[in-house]
Amino acid sequence: MTGQTVLIASSSEWTSACEIQQRFMQHSRPTINGLDYSARCRQVHAVGGDFYDYVPLAKDRLAVAIGDASGKGLAAALMVSNVQSSLRTASLFAGSNGPAAVEAVNRQVYESSLADRYATLFYGIFDSTTRVLRYVNAGHHPPMLIRRDGSILWLEVGGAPVGMFSDWKYEEGAVELHSGDLIIAYTDGVVETTNEDGEQWGVDGLRNALAECQTESAENIVHAIFAALDKYTVGVQTDDVTVATLRLL
Repeated sequence: MTGQTVLIASSSEWTSACEIQQRFMQHSRPTINGLDYSARCRQVHAVGGDFYDYVPLAKDRLAVAIGDASGKGLAAALMVSNVQSSLRTASLFAGSNGPAAVEAVNRQVYESSLADRYATLFYGIFDSTTRVLRYVNAGHHPPMLIRRDGSILWLEVGGAPVGMFSDWKYEEGAVELHSGDLIIAYTDGVVETTNEDGEQWGVDGLRNALAECQTESAENIVHAIFAALDKYTVGVQTDDVTVATLRLL
């Protein structure tokens, strides 16, 4: 009887965690002038360590975030929930001050997590009036900014993953965007996934996939990346994968 009680409690905890994470992933997409955007997160298990989020801000600005927690399963899902809820609160208070928002998240995650738990995070704020994206990259894989002419800029400015150090001061990067520019943000599960021979898809695989769909809508680009990834892995997924796109109209 004792063993059955433990099993039922464990199942209930997993169900609750799954429901909470699914709620966090149910994003509305407010219309932002001049911006087409989309994202998708696919976890390996019922819960996982990837997330993305959109937070509408005042004056027709949009905050965009993508992150990846250390570890896997329930522990990573709890970390992600902590990061995402903290970020939503911080973004509303910090407004256009991205470093302040990420620093607040970092303190919260550091104080409430175990020593070996942290999360990478990319947090950007797009201003539709100036068409400038200000961002903080907290240890995340640098998103690609693909210019209309095909040149690529990596969005690297920021600092350490959140939760790793108690009082980290983050730097802010800024890029002016133009019609036809495309930003692709992704988690490590995308570029580090392997095929049957153990070869990683890598950034080259991602860029090759983008070459076939770069001028399409943001949603179609996301679908195309996942289709190319599944083709490469023959449908075998071993890590959480998340892709977010922003396309300037």
